[in-house]
Parts: sequence; C-alpha cells; structure tokens
Amino acid sequence: MTVVITVVICTLETNMVNTISKSKLKAKMLEVFREIEASGEELVVTDHNKPVLRIVPIREKTTVDNLFGHLQGKVVYLEDINSPTIDEWTET
Repeated sequence: MTVVITVVICTLETNMVNTISKSKLKAKMLEVFREIEASGEELVVTDHNKPVLRIVPIREKTTVDNLFGHLQGKVVYLEDINSPTIDEWTET
C-alpha cells in the first residue's frame, strides 16, 4: 500500500504554493526543515490533497520598542486621551 502526502509551502508575498509528496518529504526531511528555517515559510502537509498539518518555524519574539520605536515622539494627541468619553455615546 502506498500513501501519498503532499506538502504545501505558502508565502505571504506571492501566495505561491509548492507541493511535495510524503515519500519525497520523508527522503528529504532534514533538507526541507532547513529550507523552512532559512525562509521562515510555513509548510502545510496534505494527505491525498487534503491538508493534515502545518509546520511553522518558531520566530523570535520582538519587543515593543522594536515594533513601535520609530514612532516614539511622533504621535500627536489632539485631545486628552485620559478624559472620559461617556458624553459622546448615546444610551440605549
């Protein structure tokens, strides 16, 4: 009995999908894992063209300063952000 499982690689930039059979994945597992590590792409494994699992590389967490540091000192508040806004809402 031969079981065929296909692997789908999806990239956000191109929405391109690549597939690989289970037997090829089994033979090249380490190589495929290294490609996933290097590219950061997800890998969806399918069995008879049905998705069965997703392999996702672990990404390092980033700090708030790394994400929003470039905005520090550039945000302008047009009114007091701490004042209540209850007056602006109608009661139901």
